Amino acid sequence: MEMMVWNTLLTAMLAVVGFMVMEKFKEVNRLGMLINRTREEVAREHITRAEVHRDLEKIMVRFDTGFKKLEDKIDALNARREIHGQ
Repeated sequence: MEMMVWNTLLTAMLAVVGFMVMEKFKEVNRLGMLINRTREEVAREHITRAEVHRDLEKIMVRFDTGFKKLEDKIDALNARREIHGQ
């Protein structure tokens, strides 16, 4: 009788431990799936080097165009000053 009680207690404890381990494995798998989704979303939202270079090139062209116009205006202003100054 005493052996049967002991076997019942050990079986119940083993079942509880097994259930807890199974739940932890399920949780680890769930977290793994969430991490993979997060990686996919982060990769989708990040900008590529080619896009950065293209955007920077557009900005540089705009700056160059603006500076060229500014230089032309300064040259024209200096030319008018030279004409009126002489």
